Amino acid sequence: MTYEEKKYKEALMWSRSLEKRSGVIQRTSKGLQSAINQKIPDRVHAVVTESIKRMIELSLTSSQYIHPVEHNEKWSFEEREELIKERLKQYKSTASWEGAGTGAGGFWLGVADFPMLLSIKMKFLFDTAQFYGVDINRYEERVYLLHIFMLTFSSDKEKVKVRDVLLNWENEPLERKKVDWKTLQLEYRDTIDLVKLMQLVPGVGAIVGYVANGRFLEQLGETTMNIYRLRLISHT
Repeated sequence: MTYEEKKYKEALMWSRSLEKRSGVIQRTSKGLQSAINQKIPDRVHAVVTESIKRMIELSLTSSQYIHPVEHNEKWSFEEREELIKERLKQYKSTASWEGAGTGAGGFWLGVADFPMLLSIKMKFLFDTAQFYGVDINRYEERVYLLHIFMLTFSSDKEKVKVRDVLLNWENEPLERKKVDWKTLQLEYRDTIDLVKLMQLVPGVGAIVGYVANGRFLEQLGETTMNIYRLRLISHT
């Protein structure tokens, strides 16, 4: 079995696993999140919402997240993925220490972690696409990256919907490819709120920030690589 065949098989298993329900803790945390959210100042919610909206707008209309990476057309698929794994380690370390620093810095510095972490995640997405040989100057490919982001940080029901769009990307109508930024930001917030709010708690914020940010990058890396495996290997 070749490397590509092995990874394609793993990606298929990962895709099917998205149809399983999350654990009990994840399913029951929604009510707790809602209760906590009601006690969080409106200014905090505004920062988070504006950060996500700005991220989407910049991703689609500017080159802020596009930092050219070394790219060789002769690289094998395995070589590309080794480079992506190395880049993921770098971004994971950056995100972890950034989370620890903001988590130890008090409430409002903790709030500042939201836009900084978003920026790290988007830079990783754009770098990864380039390593796979994707032309991220194309608007449609940027929209594709935002769908990967949404797939990573969404509820069970939404994950399956977004996954199906991504797996049938070339044949999907334009209307289905449009990004609903409101849905994206709500799903993202519902997915990370409970953990990130813990980061604002004095005394444990630094530890929570370090662990949580690293884990979020791992999730994004896993999702991104598996989606591109299903898209690229299936066409070879």
